[in-house]
Amino acid sequence: MALIEFDIGDDSAAGASVIGPEGRPMTENDLPPPDTKRWVMRRKAEVVAGVRSGLISLEEACRRYTLSVEEFLSWQRLIDSHGMRGLRATRLQDYRPGQTVRDRIGAD
Repeated sequence: MALIEFDIGDDSAAGASVIGPEGRPMTENDLPPPDTKRWVMRRKAEVVAGVRSGLISLEEACRRYTLSVEEFLSWQRLIDSHGMRGLRATRLQDYRPGQTVRDRIGAD
């Protein structure tokens, strides 16, 4: 879970910062751009940290990045259960419960 730090002299979200997924302070300006097409682990984790900390609302994140609530929640669940590495698209099948590699490819 992201740690939250607030600038003492400012009550607005623009003055708030959190510790991002790479351990550095992150503000709303550090979130991925709205036209992001390539969703690497770090960008997904930044959006999750931004929503968890209140830098951006869930509704705004879904609108800005054209995400479904289910997709965002899956990112959050993967971080909670497997850390940031769980967000790797190439590893997603390893985190699906109840199915082995053989089950997925139909091998004996």
